[in-house]
Amino acid sequence: MTFPVFKSAGYVLVHTPDMIVQNGSTCVVERATNPDSEFLKEIGSHIRSYEDVVNYLPNQVYIGNNRPEELKGMALPWCETKVEGTREGKMGEIMPQDEFIALMQICDVFDLVELSEEFVAEVKPKIEANYPELAPFMDKVKGCDVESGKADVEAHKAEALYNNGKFVGYVKAAHDVDVNLNAHTMFENLVVKASGVLAALHMLRHSAVDRKEIGYVIECSEEACGDINQRGGGNFAKSIAEIAGIENATGSDTRGFCAGPTHALIHAAALVKAGVYKHVMVVAGGATAKLGMNAKDHVKKGLPVLEDVVGGFAVLVSENDGVSPVIRTDLVGNHTVATGSAPQAVMSALISEGIDKGGLKITDIDVFSVEMQNPDITKPAGAGNVPEANYKMIGALAVKRGDLEKKELKNFIEAHGLPGWAPTQGHIPSGVPYVGFMIDDLTTGDKNRAMIVGKGSLFLGRMTNLFDGVSVVVERNNGVTEDASGISKDEIKKIIAEAMKKMALDMVQE
Repeated sequence: MTFPVFKSAGYVLVHTPDMIVQNGSTCVVERATNPDSEFLKEIGSHIRSYEDVVNYLPNQVYIGNNRPEELKGMALPWCETKVEGTREGKMGEIMPQDEFIALMQICDVFDLVELSEEFVAEVKPKIEANYPELAPFMDKVKGCDVESGKADVEAHKAEALYNNGKFVGYVKAAHDVDVNLNAHTMFENLVVKASGVLAALHMLRHSAVDRKEIGYVIECSEEACGDINQRGGGNFAKSIAEIAGIENATGSDTRGFCAGPTHALIHAAALVKAGVYKHVMVVAGGATAKLGMNAKDHVKKGLPVLEDVVGGFAVLVSENDGVSPVIRTDLVGNHTVATGSAPQAVMSALISEGIDKGGLKITDIDVFSVEMQNPDITKPAGAGNVPEANYKMIGALAVKRGDLEKKELKNFIEAHGLPGWAPTQGHIPSGVPYVGFMIDDLTTGDKNRAMIVGKGSLFLGRMTNLFDGVSVVVERNNGVTEDASGISKDEIKKIIAEAMKKMALDMVQE
């Protein structure tokens, strides 16, 4: 039996300091409920520079320049230790805000983004130089007189765009009365699309697969686009594919809160394994609502606002090439309706089900990629060290199952776990940040088996009290690209061709 593989991955961060204050849910709510608060007066002095964001080790890990293991033993808060970082990474980049705003205009096909002439004159040469792939859309970057838009911003008919504290443009509403197309929603959706496009471009830059060969795109962020008649109908996937030049693809959106990416990876693997598509891209842009989400706690403790980046990723799932890590679609774990919401029950369902199908022990998994939240962000906010808590539960489950001696529990966490490094963008930390490293670890590295675990909070939608989650085992490729019969696809094609040729000759002779 052959399985699909993880072919390549791309990861991007966008430093968005002005969007923290203007668009992050914490600041938006604070302005509406307590406009004269000390928090709003202080937050500006706690926002990091682009250089500080680039020189922050967890961010360099996210784009692939450093390994997650380098964070082990490093004293918190990590933000107090600067490294020599770079904008470009082995798996992606950290984009500055000005170029991202221009990218939003490139991704806008309904002329909703207006930018000042002065801003465009400064930023257009940068984005032209850095993204030659976007040349067909570069004429969309254009300036105008944006002063008249300030009145619409005040009337909540437009969403302001700031750079370095200066008003540089705005996003207009796409409809006069439809709340699903109001200016704030259109701004959020354009951020999702633009960061998704950026991630797709970087994945393609690191892939040997031609973008024209990708047949399907699955977008799995936490936003939803649509109008009053189908508020979450989508489709981010095809809109991202359009700008990224993936012209032969169709696609759709998959939603599952934080678990969405792992659901999407399994869906992509199933489509490839079924032979429907040879290559499927899973992509997600980031969420501006999560910017500065825990900023009150960070400011209170004298820390910088660490939720200052929009995240994005793209992963290519392809037919087995005999080299890349295989996705064991037969070793999937599920949080079912009957599982319940107890943490132990959730973890048991996600971890045990998949490995039991393969007759494996928990200790047979070299690396578990769980909710890879950055503890630098979560601990000051009272949420603790999320990855560490997950690994403790997995280790305890291993002891309970008899897969591990109790005395080995501490060593298990060290050997099979990773410190968290991903920004708290909801879906972004959930399982997928490790995929890029995993491709290396299960090919040129010393690992043989990993598990991606995605967990989500369905109760956020107020439709159910259930949690959610799925997991999948990934293994080193054994080099076999044939089916169980031992006959390769090329051989099958040859046999069919010969049979058809014989049948045609027989018909002629008759």
